[in-house]
Amino acid sequence: MNTKFESLKASVQEIIDLIAAEDNREANNKLLEVSDVLDEMIDFAEEDEEVREISRYQVLLNQLHVKINGEEPVDGE
Repeated sequence: MNTKFESLKASVQEIIDLIAAEDNREANNKLLEVSDVLDEMIDFAEEDEEVREISRYQVLLNQLHVKINGEEPVDGE
């Protein structure tokens, strides 16, 4: 399980680095890629702990989305 999340951690760090470099377009593209990966992971999650960890990343991605786009997410996003 750790290797899946290590890859996610690196991808999220890349998004943060892109935001810091003010490359919002590329940060948003990377965010969409990671979001798709998370969606796939949650579909195949077998343990509750995996679901909890994925949920934490989803919350973080939502916060990064707000930071990139300067808007509040709508419920359900």
